[in-house]
Amino acid sequence: MLDSLLKAGLDAAVAEAPPYVAGQWGGNGPASTRTGPYLRRVVSRTSTATGDEIFRALASARSSARTVAGLAPALRADVLERASRAASAHREGLARLLALELGKPVKDGLGEIDRVADTFAVCASEARHIGGETLPVAGWARGVGNTAFTYRAPAGVALAITPFNAPANLLAHKLGASFAAGNTTLVKAPPQAPASTAAIVALLLESGMPPQGVQLLHGGGEVGALLCAADEVAVISFTGSAATGREVARAAGAKRLVLELGGNAATIVCEDADIAQAAKECARTGYSNSGQSCVSVQRVYVHRSRYDAFLDAFTAAVDTLKVGDPLDPATDVGSMVDEEAAERVVRWSAEAVASGARVLRGGTRDGATAAPTVVADPAPDSSVVVHEVFGALVAVLPYDDFGAVVDTCNTSRYGLQAGLFTRDLGRVVTAWRELETGALIVGGTSNHRLDHVPFGGVKDSGFGRETPRSMIDDYTVVKTLMLRGLSVWGDTTHLDTTSPGTASSDTTATDGEAGA
Repeated sequence: MLDSLLKAGLDAAVAEAPPYVAGQWGGNGPASTRTGPYLRRVVSRTSTATGDEIFRALASARSSARTVAGLAPALRADVLERASRAASAHREGLARLLALELGKPVKDGLGEIDRVADTFAVCASEARHIGGETLPVAGWARGVGNTAFTYRAPAGVALAITPFNAPANLLAHKLGASFAAGNTTLVKAPPQAPASTAAIVALLLESGMPPQGVQLLHGGGEVGALLCAADEVAVISFTGSAATGREVARAAGAKRLVLELGGNAATIVCEDADIAQAAKECARTGYSNSGQSCVSVQRVYVHRSRYDAFLDAFTAAVDTLKVGDPLDPATDVGSMVDEEAAERVVRWSAEAVASGARVLRGGTRDGATAAPTVVADPAPDSSVVVHEVFGALVAVLPYDDFGAVVDTCNTSRYGLQAGLFTRDLGRVVTAWRELETGALIVGGTSNHRLDHVPFGGVKDSGFGRETPRSMIDDYTVVKTLMLRGLSVWGDTTHLDTTSPGTASSDTTATDGEAGA
């Protein structure tokens, strides 16, 4: 399957990306095609999951859970390490699929596949370190004479729902960590990236993941809702918009959830910053993947004394970005996911102008390709400031007081990551403490991530942390073993002071049948 998908991408043919259910590729549902936003032709085709296929996938996952849980962590780690090497070996072909389906520049796609390789390697390492604890039960009188242990057991069936903007690496996080934890996983692919998703699943299967380890289904929100509500599912990891995240939570009910949702991330540039470097970084990370990232640079607050200088440097850096064919290795900004998304950039920049802002660059589109847009001085209540644009637009605003700009950043209903350019360590600590975000990037913008470092937000940006170690905690349950009357600890509870060197071993006070 992997070879056929990569060959289709290389030959400019339509990539066939069927579902994978109960160990078999293929589906009988209605055909669904993906039109590449830059090429404006069909680039991949799949079939939407039927009710019967969803039922069979759930039944297969339920029956497979014990089999996958029985695989030794060393075996799971070996599979993931082979998958890491395979991702590196196929990086060009996988990046090409991303470019065709999503309009993502191939240079960004290569970076994403490099991260896939890293993520699988980190998941493999974490699989080798799953363990438990010897509990200090003898530290309290009622625990004396007993021993207790814990270990982290697989949750059973996990559901991974991935977005279009980074479908390969975010699937690597969800599916890789779930398999490392010993679960079987249901994958609901984003409709915009069926072939890219199928390729990652196929890569894992060809690297030795047993067929019981994964099921792949295609479809829209209705398929996701049915999977979220299924009793067979124990834990759900979802990445997407805040609105869809709320729907996932409602459909899931009493299940464990990891929700990585939206953002309109802020970056603060202080008066002591290297303005040229800050402007260059904001331009590079504000328009990578056409701004379609939950931590993309959307709001840049610059101290008023350096505001004009920053705007000059920033627009100059934006002018160097090459916009065009995502398959061209020199392209910096390709197309957005569809024309509706590109039109949002145009519409919101026009709304900002109507409220007094200036559009210094962009504000236009060619089909699904939005020109890198710079909006200066937008009103605080404008859409480009308040909502998530998720597109090729950066708003630049002046500020006067550091404490006040931190408060301004916190007015957002989102709180994923923030960036800060300053040499003042006091400001760094203040911002780390006061900003209502899951992470602060100092010396860089909000758009920076290491895949082995905890990633996640607060407020409407979701909850839980998406890094392999944190996800394994979410994908496992703590199981306790209590050994009554058998202790690896000392049993003595009363000292005998009448005879030096001896002690009473009376443990009567520790016995009892009190329940929870």
